[in-house]
Amino acid sequence: MGKAQMINSGAGRAIVNPRANLRVKPPAALRSIGSSYRDLSPTREEEVETALAERGPIDGGATPAEPAAHRVQIDAEGVRLSGDLVLPCCAHGVVVFAHGAGSNRLSPRNRPVALALNRAGIGTLRFDLLSPEEALDRANIFDIPLLKQRLLAATGWLAAQARTRDLPLGYFGARTGAAAALLAAAELGARVSAVVSRGGRPDLVLPALEQVTAPTLLIVGGYDWQVLELNREAQEYLRCPNRLSVVPQATHLFEEPGALEEVARLSVDWFAHSMRRPSPALEDTAKAAAHGR
Repeated sequence: MGKAQMINSGAGRAIVNPRANLRVKPPAALRSIGSSYRDLSPTREEEVETALAERGPIDGGATPAEPAAHRVQIDAEGVRLSGDLVLPCCAHGVVVFAHGAGSNRLSPRNRPVALALNRAGIGTLRFDLLSPEEALDRANIFDIPLLKQRLLAATGWLAAQARTRDLPLGYFGARTGAAAALLAAAELGARVSAVVSRGGRPDLVLPALEQVTAPTLLIVGGYDWQVLELNREAQEYLRCPNRLSVVPQATHLFEEPGALEEVARLSVDWFAHSMRRPSPALEDTAKAAAHGR
């Protein structure tokens, strides 16, 4: 095989391959890759999550069939929040999702959990805790009392719907959303049948944990050492039936193969078991939310 040779070509040197008889002329001026971009700042996690959720399956890849979702609008003291409600046939409960800081209802980490719940006959409501304008203010993302009020608004909305008002209620929260879910559960008492926290921050609402009566499952990645320690400390404040489940070798976002599947399995088992016990109708929850109790 002939070797490529360097020859002079007036404006610069060209690379000649004697076998291919091709000439490659380098550009007169070389620039760095960064000079071709206007913005090289890091991409935020919520931007990645939204892009993945909107993109859907890549290259037509097969994914488990998802039940039809009904787009809903929830009024939270004048703020309109978008949501996706899925109700399987003969649903025996409904779980409201509270996404983590900087995410939204399209979070791809919540989708497999919601799908697993739907397949188990449990309805799901995934909604935006903040409006697009509110989400631009980072302070709102970590305003746990505000996020709690949005959860109560969604709960009141469910209580006003004929198909969901009599269903047992559960909360699934991730990160700061888990803190908001526990705060709402503490306020609603026995009207909440179960709570599941994924990589949550219950340490942000320690004084309220003693008031939570709903069976509570704390799920943390085995390699998420700091959050794991915070959950262990927070568990000491819980007086309700509770469990701390550690997913081996999983990090904070449960990105490892099989990690989210394990979160989904644990969540389905917890909600399915807890929702079998009697609980007050959601109609009472709506009245409590309306009166700010």
